[in-house]
Amino acid sequence: MTTENRLDERKLDVLRAIVQDYVATREPVGSKALVERHNIGVSPATIRNEMAALEDEGYIHQPHTSAGRVPTDKGYRLFVDRLSQVKPLSVAERRAIHSFLDGAVDLDDVVARTVRLLAQITQQVAVVQYPSLTRSAVRHVELVPMTPSRIMLVLITDTGRVEQRIVDTGAPVSESSVADVRARLNTEVGAQHLSDVPTLLADFAERSPAQDRSWVAALVATLLDAVVEQREERIVMAGTANLARFRHDFPDTVYPVLEALEEQVVLLRLFGEAQSGLTVRIGHENAHEGLISTSVVASGYGRGEDVVAHLGVLGPTRMDYPGMMGAVTAVAAYVGRILAET
Repeated sequence: MTTENRLDERKLDVLRAIVQDYVATREPVGSKALVERHNIGVSPATIRNEMAALEDEGYIHQPHTSAGRVPTDKGYRLFVDRLSQVKPLSVAERRAIHSFLDGAVDLDDVVARTVRLLAQITQQVAVVQYPSLTRSAVRHVELVPMTPSRIMLVLITDTGRVEQRIVDTGAPVSESSVADVRARLNTEVGAQHLSDVPTLLADFAERSPAQDRSWVAALVATLLDAVVEQREERIVMAGTANLARFRHDFPDTVYPVLEALEEQVVLLRLFGEAQSGLTVRIGHENAHEGLISTSVVASGYGRGEDVVAHLGVLGPTRMDYPGMMGAVTAVAAYVGRILAET
């Protein structure tokens, strides 16, 4: 190992110690505290030199004269990028995930339980995005005759989304005709991505018996409305009150963060643009001005490599990054297994 590499590793050790102490105490960290709390293996004078170098390079700064140092956004970024591993969940936390999520009865329940669980485990604001219809495939199309001239159309996706519509056929339709159309629909669009459904059904009505074409056309139009025009993105959030515990971590007030959280489009963009794997956005890496004092830890979830949505947590930049990353990763993996098994 070269002298330069040893120096870089030593500075990184000092930065890690500063981040860990600052996250734990919220107090600026001085060289004396680093010597007392951490076995870095160098003299106090060397630690002071390394801290001066880290400050010159923008990784830490001194909030007040004669005070210790605190990490900057750049310092947190280097800390996260050079993490050797995330913090594993405890046995109790893993047991809580299993027992809490295993009882979910449908997708709405899975999402509601997941967001509450994340908020409880992390003590941060938790956000869960519903599986997008644009990333879903057809699991089943059900047609339920309500009256001789009214049919309930039920679209069930492989991500657990359920869309229901009522179709007015305009005239009585026999149950045998309904059963025949149901079978044909599932044969043609079953297991197909929703984005492909319009093309697959382009001439479906024309290929139906002449006496059925009118109501089948109305049915197809209603189905396309469910898969094409109703692609709204939805998110749920929990734990906003946790921000009150960290109110001193925000420059002046927590209100800009709260205002940003009220704008669903901001959260949709924030989590929708996250990568498939684990993503950490720190401070000014968040484009919205109200969130530049926060960090976001997010992960995609889905069936195996097929990511259908994202979940994660948001809190002040002074957060336990290894712990947050471990919790988000574990919950995302478990939710993915639930979707795969449903």
